[in-house]
Amino acid sequence: MTIDIPEAPEGARRFFGGRLPRAETFAAVLADTGVSHGLIGPRELPILWERHILNCAVIEDAFTEGGKVIDVGSGAGLPGLALAIARPDLDVHLVEPMQRRTEWLRAATEATGLDNVTVHRGRAEEFHGVLSAPHVTARAVAALDKLARWCCPMVAPGGQLVAMKGQSASAEIDKATKVLRRLGVTATTITEHGADVLPAPTLTVDCTVGTART
Repeated sequence: MTIDIPEAPEGARRFFGGRLPRAETFAAVLADTGVSHGLIGPRELPILWERHILNCAVIEDAFTEGGKVIDVGSGAGLPGLALAIARPDLDVHLVEPMQRRTEWLRAATEATGLDNVTVHRGRAEEFHGVLSAPHVTARAVAALDKLARWCCPMVAPGGQLVAMKGQSASAEIDKATKVLRRLGVTATTITEHGADVLPAPTLTVDCTVGTART
């Protein structure tokens, strides 16, 4: 069967620059075994770049130079692998509970030639007190109140949970306010990313975790 891999749009070419070949390899893996493993749907192939790869990669500006990033519920490596391609300086850790998916993530990491990615199998709660980083991120995993309970214990004091969210971001913040406060979140902002390379910018809810928690 011939796999129809969509060509990288101009925005992706400008964004990835010299890293584009790795991004194209990732796109090919997603279009092949990513579909056969049920990580993305075959109908999403025409929007693979805008909806998935580029949509995730543009949040790279949320992370400090040389920083460590934990991607919770990595699934198809989104956003983790996209970030690792865009930012080779980042130390990216993918947390995924399903064995089949962790095997796929390791294979995809090897196929794209990335040396800044570590894959961990397990639920987020299993890594509380084990993994910690200045930045924890997640995409399409859970509502913000539940996501924060999973992720904030892994955020180093003074760091941030960078949660990819859609237009419901403000409503989710309102609903999660008490939980966020209890988890030690001292500030919450909504940030746009990639407005210059995407038809619609990617939104993140950025939750800063203070030095003291209750």
